[in-house]
Amino acid sequence: MGTVKTILVTRLSAMGDVAMTIPVMKQVLDENPEVEIVFVTNRNWGALCAGIPRLTFFPADVKGIHKGVKGLYRLFREVKKAYRITAVADLHNVLRSQIIRTFFRLSGTPVAAIDKGRAEKKALTRKENKVLQPLTSTIERYAKVFRQLGLRCEMGRKPVFQPRVLPGTVTAVTGSKQGKKWVGLAPFATYREKMYPLEQMAAVLGVLAQEQGLQLFLLGGGKQEVALLTQLAAQYPQVIVVAGRFSLEEEMAIISQLDVMISMDSANMHLASLFGVPVVSVWGATHPFAGFMGYAQSPENAIQILDLSCRPCSVFGNKPCFRGDYACMEWIKPAQIAEKVNEIIL
Repeated sequence: MGTVKTILVTRLSAMGDVAMTIPVMKQVLDENPEVEIVFVTNRNWGALCAGIPRLTFFPADVKGIHKGVKGLYRLFREVKKAYRITAVADLHNVLRSQIIRTFFRLSGTPVAAIDKGRAEKKALTRKENKVLQPLTSTIERYAKVFRQLGLRCEMGRKPVFQPRVLPGTVTAVTGSKQGKKWVGLAPFATYREKMYPLEQMAAVLGVLAQEQGLQLFLLGGGKQEVALLTQLAAQYPQVIVVAGRFSLEEEMAIISQLDVMISMDSANMHLASLFGVPVVSVWGATHPFAGFMGYAQSPENAIQILDLSCRPCSVFGNKPCFRGDYACMEWIKPAQIAEKVNEIIL
């Protein structure tokens, strides 16, 4: 074994984006046994890195002690003091990560950064003369950054993690699996444009709740979401609200045991993908072509209205629907989602 190379990786964003880095970093570590990775990300996402040898989670508090240029310089100093960094992989390429990598570059450390393909994403989402074609996936864009640093990284499709044993704190709420099929339902997303209407999702739940041998779990976060999910679950005895009751680590253990996950284009799709759980993903304003499909997920399990010329209207779903009727979500029938779930689990 040659000299150890310690790669600093930065991705300081939302949980879904960070979850997508995990398969790539695991692949780099598998293919390059002389490499260690120090991963600087949001201090809340430590559980995503657990159980991967030679991957060290380094929490960043960009709203607190690592805020602003001064805080980022402090973060740079902390990392530099604790580790001998041989190269920097910037998987974010925003102002914060550019500042961090500049500090390292100025101190003589090689750096590589993600090419987000902004021009082609613009062409995919514009109103006129839309270029509707699949773009390089985000996973592959991450992998390219490591290749720029001279590391091997050929992405396969094998799950990152094995199913986890459910701790007692979880089984006290969920019960044990006992031959049932477990279905997770995560109906929320950051933007309305990425969310299937809740009353229609309630209809999906109604169909699935009538089926024998299914245990349904509702996932989400934040007080408002928990309240809405609790209301939704009240009508069906075999529906359990997981949202707001467990740590990220415990929630990941539950997700690992699912037979299928129903999710929007959001974090739960990416969490389920880490365990190889099939995801029935529901797409509205955004589109799998933009490159954010869950790792190793089958495109056949994506539910979307294909003959709407306005789709996709944005990469992240953060632009208001210019039609005003949210047709891309409203036109999806609850039966389409329920049928796809049954196709996977039966």
